[in-house]
Amino acid sequence: FIVTCYLFGLRWSLWLSVLFFIFSILVCNGFLEKLYQTLKTKYKDFTPATVENELNIACRVARGKESRLCYYLGATSDAATKITSEVTRPLSYHVPVHKICEKLQKKDSQICELRYEKQVLDLSSSSLIKLKVVELKNILQSWGEMCRACFEKTDYVNVIQELAPKYTSHKRYSSDL
Repeated sequence: FIVTCYLFGLRWSLWLSVLFFIFSILVCNGFLEKLYQTLKTKYKDFTPATVENELNIACRVARGKESRLCYYLGATSDAATKITSEVTRPLSYHVPVHKICEKLQKKDSQICELRYEKQVLDLSSSSLIKLKVVELKNILQSWGEMCRACFEKTDYVNVIQELAPKYTSHKRYSSDL
């Protein structure tokens, strides 16, 4: 590994940033990291019971791929199996999130197949019009919204621009159609 990095001329900082990027797109790492940060801000010391309680709360409001992860972990009411203890116990001992996700992969390989969709940062109509209708539908679906009256791409673009202030931190969107 080290020899490979040295032969290809990659510096450790670059290699670590590549690894961080790879881990950041995995839903398991992203969701559990947010959960861990929430736990650190709310509690000084936390037990597996408090971690499981916070996991259940986070899973109630989770959407999309994060909701699917909660299903795989057994933190939803309709889940067939329950492996939440594989998350709660290590998190209470402050085990790094990526290590927890590596162990979860051995239990259920579907967990590590979940990846976040690419995020659209510019929600102006000129950039939205360049997207495919399927991508526009995915934006609405990630927000938990649906457009039944949309027949054309411009309908989807208009709906996304109307709903954007509700779901993003940006308050100003230009309509340049």
